[in-house]
Amino acid sequence: MTNNSSSAPPPSTHRKVALAGHNIAKRFGHVNALIDANVTVHAGEVVALFGDNGAGKSTFLKTLLGVHQPDEGKIIVDDQEVEMNSIRDAQNLGIDCVHQELALAPDISVVDNMFLGHEEMRHGGLGLLGALSRKDMTEKADAALRELSINLPSLKIAVRDLSGGQRQAVAVARAVMWSRSALLLDEPTAALGARQSEIVGDMMRTVASRGLGVLCVSHDLPRALKFADRVVILWRGETALDAPAAGLTVPDVVSTMVGYKKEEAA
Repeated sequence: MTNNSSSAPPPSTHRKVALAGHNIAKRFGHVNALIDANVTVHAGEVVALFGDNGAGKSTFLKTLLGVHQPDEGKIIVDDQEVEMNSIRDAQNLGIDCVHQELALAPDISVVDNMFLGHEEMRHGGLGLLGALSRKDMTEKADAALRELSINLPSLKIAVRDLSGGQRQAVAVARAVMWSRSALLLDEPTAALGARQSEIVGDMMRTVASRGLGVLCVSHDLPRALKFADRVVILWRGETALDAPAAGLTVPDVVSTMVGYKKEEAA
């Protein structure tokens, strides 16, 4: 017979918060862009952030990245409340973002894009910095791409010569290289075809499996529902829904996005 009177503590159910914004409000003059926005992304989780135009998605994303400072509420990174005053602060906390415009330099190689702003230098005589450590950079870039199952014709090829899906993959891999807590994606499949969008979705799952929190802003509702663990919907600056993705349909999401359920409940 099993002894149930053991004094051992129960197993912990705490899930590490990779990134969260709690009760966020942000005003621009007389405009309330955010009123009471709440999003929590746990480590190892993919959260899809939905909302109609003007719901506050972009403002919320920029607040989580330190571009805007909230008028009310708090930001949590790795279970700790933090203050961010710039994108650099977010990056120092291990948060990076893949923007819709990608922010890649088209005329330089894949490796140089992966290390843009993070270049590694070889040490010369007397400990002085010399030329770029291209061998180390290439090996690290190759490892980062392989970890996400990204296959490119060459790491020396200029980014302009890659397909749209390949460019998106490079942007994601670069962000993952420098992220320690959370990865944010802003409309990552907006300009991609069906197959390329599937690849990006698979990459989001792979990134989450590494223990990062992933927050994806998207208008591609069917695909985002497929890859997300949880869905958060903003409605006029407030969180209108926070629910498991598995229990939602596209009509459910659309009705909440346009405010039908909220208005009926009022």
